[in-house]
Amino acid sequence: MNATNPETTTRFASLRSLNDREVEPTRTLSTLDLLEAEGIHIIREVVAEFERPVLLFSGGKDSVVVLHLAARAFAPGRVPFPVLHVDTGHNFPEVIRFRDETIARLGIDLEVARVQDYIDDGRLLERPDGTRNPLQTQPLLDAIAAGRHDAVFGGARRDEDKARAKERIISLRDEFGQWDPRNQRPELWSLYNGRHLPGQHVRAFPISNWTELDIWRYIEREGIALPPLYYAHEREVFQRSGMWWAVGEFSQPRPDEQVERRTVRYRTVGDMSCTGAVESDAADTASIVDEVARTTLTERGATRADDRISEAAMEDRKKDGYF
Repeated sequence: MNATNPETTTRFASLRSLNDREVEPTRTLSTLDLLEAEGIHIIREVVAEFERPVLLFSGGKDSVVVLHLAARAFAPGRVPFPVLHVDTGHNFPEVIRFRDETIARLGIDLEVARVQDYIDDGRLLERPDGTRNPLQTQPLLDAIAAGRHDAVFGGARRDEDKARAKERIISLRDEFGQWDPRNQRPELWSLYNGRHLPGQHVRAFPISNWTELDIWRYIEREGIALPPLYYAHEREVFQRSGMWWAVGEFSQPRPDEQVERRTVRYRTVGDMSCTGAVESDAADTASIVDEVARTTLTERGATRADDRISEAAMEDRKKDGYF
């Protein structure tokens, strides 16, 4: 007759007790949770690996979300790098006010590169079409060199444009600030290669994998403040090239263009001289989420004249060092 081992009996009883317990369900992360975690991971990795990062901040919704992620990444501490705005001089006044209020609230440093300074001293010439967005490249590259920034955070997303869809999350720029779409590094298993030679730098895109709908759902969830022109408001506008242009100092109607007062909002924010509005009654974030979920047009394709210059307009500018 086999004797019972007391130690074995105790161990089996303990196992039965564990098996009888109610197992707590594993928490499933939402898409927004995963995107947020990825963005924060990218920002922390860049700050750990590079000496003088900077964040491109225009006051537009994408750069606002990147700055929000940076604040989350280092809370309760201060964001450990400055922000850089390439000011074309044709900005919407609401956006500049929002930029300054945001910087003051977060207590971070602001660097500004002004296109107007380059026009005044002859380094750049005004374009015949009046837009200054393509003129931002040289001031941007000079500001990066002057600040000795070796990593530049941007708010570009792959769903915006086919050129941006080609770009890696950590994207190398050569000593001239140029991007070569044929010379990109693999990013397997979320491993990011930041190696660069003196004079080179990288662009880092924490929200590269987000869509416009993800951005708005995240803004809604987090209660993130934005410039008011993203929400429906009445404005004097005129129609040109299938877009509603605001009447302003840098966008005046031609003799054959009729000025109307309509309820519009902006899906993307660039110069007043190149950014169109869309008719909309979406006056709050929840309404915009619903509107974006139903649209079939990309935000830049529908409202940015500077992206209609050619089929490869964005890629050509990126190769030269643009955002």
